[in-house]
Amino acid sequence: MKTPYRLIFTIAALAIACSSAVRAAEPALGASVESLLAYALEHNPELAAMRHEAQAAEERIAPAGALPDPRFRATLSDITRMGEQNPSLLPGRVGQTSYLWMQEVPWFGKRNLKREIAQQDALGAKGSTQGTWAELSRRIKSGYAQLYFVQRSEQLLQENLNLMAQLEKLSLSRYANGLVPQQDVIRSQVEQGSLSSDQIALQMEHHHWHARINALLSRAADEPLTPPDTLRPLPVPALLDWSTLRERVQAKNPQLFTQDARVLSAEKSRDLARKNRYPDVTFGVAPTQQGNSFRQWELMVEFNIPLQQGTRAAQEREAEALLAAAQERRQAAINQVFSELTQSLSALEAARRTDDVTGTRLLPQAELTFQSALAAYEAGKVDFATLLDAQRQIRQARLNQLKSKVDAQLQLAELERILGEDL
Repeated sequence: MKTPYRLIFTIAALAIACSSAVRAAEPALGASVESLLAYALEHNPELAAMRHEAQAAEERIAPAGALPDPRFRATLSDITRMGEQNPSLLPGRVGQTSYLWMQEVPWFGKRNLKREIAQQDALGAKGSTQGTWAELSRRIKSGYAQLYFVQRSEQLLQENLNLMAQLEKLSLSRYANGLVPQQDVIRSQVEQGSLSSDQIALQMEHHHWHARINALLSRAADEPLTPPDTLRPLPVPALLDWSTLRERVQAKNPQLFTQDARVLSAEKSRDLARKNRYPDVTFGVAPTQQGNSFRQWELMVEFNIPLQQGTRAAQEREAEALLAAAQERRQAAINQVFSELTQSLSALEAARRTDDVTGTRLLPQAELTFQSALAAYEAGKVDFATLLDAQRQIRQARLNQLKSKVDAQLQLAELERILGEDL
């Protein structure tokens, strides 16, 4: 009797182990920006709404170019047969029954123009969806970089607090031996208090960025996120060539794609307005029933007479004005996009150069200055204010280096938003 229970427990343990292994293999949400983007692509409600709207726009294409539904009419005449019978609604028992089947046919080219307008509107909706995703991606990438900055700033601040605690011990020891005034000890304690205040501000900022990223992912503000692991590598300079990026922007930018579709839609709408000078035609077939037989057939052609040319002229001028407006908006979008591209490229290059200068020159010099000041303070050659100033220079240099790295990530995210794709 014990063997089945042991088998069941063994199977359950294996299932739990396999489940744990699968969870361990899955990328932790928040550890990389790719995990955040993948989650947002599936769960963000604004993006999902834009997809549904784009799908709805695509479904309008086929109806836009279809013929109108035909119409049918039946007319019962002389339902009492000159008073010889009670009223009847049966076609074979009335004087005669006339049937009319009608089909409206738009003028040549109108259906194609309506279909093309719907196609361009669908492309515009698709471009808007791509633009929504590009902006959402930028915000997630920027939020990830900011969260990384805050987390690393907290680590640097904690390192500075530990260093200040050591300097406080050093000043206490020298004060106890009568080598330095009590003011040195007080200064070290005041500096630690200032750093603790900065630590509280960073913790609050960490909480804010955590909540913002969760909001972009459509999650509760307090749901856990794995701390950012590392920043994305910057693209090689060859990929940041202005001419190459300009061509990619013209081909891929969602805003320009949407504006192009709107211009084409406005052009087709203008052409359709001109086609409205000509009437739509309705064809009809009208058989007449007498008794149980059809002895009379009629054919019908109906069309509207376009006498209100003033109205049509106003509609054409309206379409021309809308086309001109769409063309101006496209040109404004082109100017704005290339202006943003230039600014982002310059800012990215500046951040890259700042990072290089800080890492190769300023930070090593600050560390040497601090080590020299520390040795001189221990030898009684400089005061504590000089040592404290050297320590602050190291902290500022490290923060500047971290900030330049994060600024480069922010500009990279902006460039990728402009491009509509990753570099």
